[in-house]
Amino acid sequence: MSFAFLRTILWTDPLILLCTSVMGLINLFVVPFDKDGEKQIVMAKIWGRMLTWVMGMDVEITGKEKLVPGQHYIFAGNHRSYSDTPALLATLPRSFRFMAKESLFKIPLMGHHLKLAGHVPVSLDNPRAALKSLFRAGDIVRDKKLSVLIFPEGGRTEGALEPFKDGAAIIGIRSGVPIVPFGLIGTRDVMPMHHATVRGGPVKVLLGDPIITTEYTIKEKSELTTRLRNEVAALLGVEP
Repeated sequence: MSFAFLRTILWTDPLILLCTSVMGLINLFVVPFDKDGEKQIVMAKIWGRMLTWVMGMDVEITGKEKLVPGQHYIFAGNHRSYSDTPALLATLPRSFRFMAKESLFKIPLMGHHLKLAGHVPVSLDNPRAALKSLFRAGDIVRDKKLSVLIFPEGGRTEGALEPFKDGAAIIGIRSGVPIVPFGLIGTRDVMPMHHATVRGGPVKVLLGDPIITTEYTIKEKSELTTRLRNEVAALLGVEP
């Protein structure tokens, strides 16, 4: 039995549960005074910072100077670990919402929180429903002037970089909002897939140059997706 495993079950996991419970309780008191979900996002970002400390992550972000003050964005990049979420919450300078599976919004308590915080649902049931929900998500991003975060690979991966789905491109084209590619390095070492051990370590969040989406039509969504994936691959230093 390794020291890292013992530290995880005796220290890291109990503290993650404690931080999540405390911030969840505070969030319940915030909800009645939070009409647009902004206060809940602040709570989530505090929770993210707490978890990066608990999990022993030393997170460094580069490229923040590429973001224009007052502009909202679609952040899209790779997904390697459950530790990606706290790392991004702790470091991204924007208030943003997650693109989440529509089914999660139907779970008691969790679904209610997701709706109140303004996270954006996307259907994965069938291609027609998925496309319709992505158009709707684009309208929400444009009309409410939200920044959103999406993992175009569709979930956590074990490879260097899996093929991207067109969701980020569709939302970007529909909304006219720039897409910011990001690369996450080190989170898989902190918390590998199929392992319960949290190891800690350095993590990098690399932001690329915003991609202007108004130059594309919906028929060119695959071209935009390819460009986005190539940008993320370049940030990670892997073959596109």
